[in-house]
Amino acid sequence: MRLFRQLTPRVKLVRHYASFPEIKPCLEYTSITHPDTPAPQATLDLIRSHSQYQLNTYIRPPILFTRGSKCNLYDSVSREYLDFSAGIAVTALGHSDPGVTAVIVDQASKLSHLSNVYWNEWAGALAKSIVDLTTLHGGLGLKSIETTSSTNQDAEPKVGAQVFFSNTGTEANEGALKFARKYGKQIGGETKTGIVCFSNAFHGRTMGAISCTPNPKYQKPFEPLIPGVRVGEYNDMDEERMKVLIDDSVCGVIVEPIQGEGGVGTGKVEWLEMLGKRCRQVGAVLIYDEIQCGLFRTGEMWAHSSYPEDAQPDIITMAKPLANGFPIGAILVRSNIAESITTGSHGTTFGGQPLATRIGHYVLSRLSDPSFITSINTTAQHLDDHLSRLPRLFPHLVSEIRGRGLIRGIAFKDEKMPGEVVRMARERGVLFLTAGKDTVRLVPALIVSEEECDRAIGVLESCLALLSEKQ
Repeated sequence: MRLFRQLTPRVKLVRHYASFPEIKPCLEYTSITHPDTPAPQATLDLIRSHSQYQLNTYIRPPILFTRGSKCNLYDSVSREYLDFSAGIAVTALGHSDPGVTAVIVDQASKLSHLSNVYWNEWAGALAKSIVDLTTLHGGLGLKSIETTSSTNQDAEPKVGAQVFFSNTGTEANEGALKFARKYGKQIGGETKTGIVCFSNAFHGRTMGAISCTPNPKYQKPFEPLIPGVRVGEYNDMDEERMKVLIDDSVCGVIVEPIQGEGGVGTGKVEWLEMLGKRCRQVGAVLIYDEIQCGLFRTGEMWAHSSYPEDAQPDIITMAKPLANGFPIGAILVRSNIAESITTGSHGTTFGGQPLATRIGHYVLSRLSDPSFITSINTTAQHLDDHLSRLPRLFPHLVSEIRGRGLIRGIAFKDEKMPGEVVRMARERGVLFLTAGKDTVRLVPALIVSEEECDRAIGVLESCLALLSEKQ
């Protein structure tokens, strides 16, 4: 436990925590060390120049990052920032990982791109790795699917799932929705086209994905959206409402087991079981969007890996960490659904190219190493020990801690608070993210150390102590 620094300028902060004599917040990082402004003139000039040529769809602070290493980023004046955002849960192995760099250099010198008119050696290798590891670790119900042939010893072993590669997560979700529609029409006729999503979801920004992202700020400018999408309440345990929501006209249901952008809400296992059962009853394809929470971020391969059979999906979508920042996405589809996706049903120019899939194969081999998984879980427990203090230290600010593993959310009672906390932390050299209306999101690289967690939460506690004093 950190020592409480009782320096003279900070003594007045103590009175806020008199009811918690056993714990006191870290005040080591109350001073601003990385001010957003004034940025160097050369940086401002470059940003101004670039702004003339780029569509400015993002609000960015005047910081220009030029390099990274492991969990750190360095700006144009060589200030070091601890990155607890990992490029929005992307750089699982950290920035500029030497192994990833070596793979990129080697493969780029051989063959970077090849159209899907021909086979390449790495797309199949990565697809096999995804299926085999999912069968080993749990997910998609593959452990309960028979994967060997008992009638013909010479026959190829049965495989419980197939993979389609895309370039991004939103493309993976778009493809999954298309697959659900095609399968639905095949088993239920032309009217089985309905799609169900849930409150606070974020599935991407293509027209299909955004139609399943029920947030007015994302949807309103682009209406009309695709028809036939219904929105249910996340974690609503009312069976009658679920029956009405998911009827025989529904072909697909898409849900995040742990929501990312929407506020790090976690799906109750019993609700996901009920959802899975209902989907089976009406022949709807259950799609788990694990783009942000999958691929070992929770300490398991999938957020649903250890869930009961009824809570297992028919399709998993993935992307963010799969190639540590190189663009790639993938759709993992149960074989009974995949059989309906025939030649010409879907396509891509860049998806499954040899460079992206070789990087993905390497990254997945690292993430799935047993010692690496053990390290993730050890660090995640250390982080959780810190986070569990916050509602007790700041009961007037923090409402709850969400998520698990290394996807965590700190929910605040005041919706203005998350943006202010992220700004204050950045000016003290730590990068967090907001999520939803009320949450600060922590999604560091999976290589993050306990010492880096100490620093990140120390900065967070210092910022919250200062905000408490203002109040």
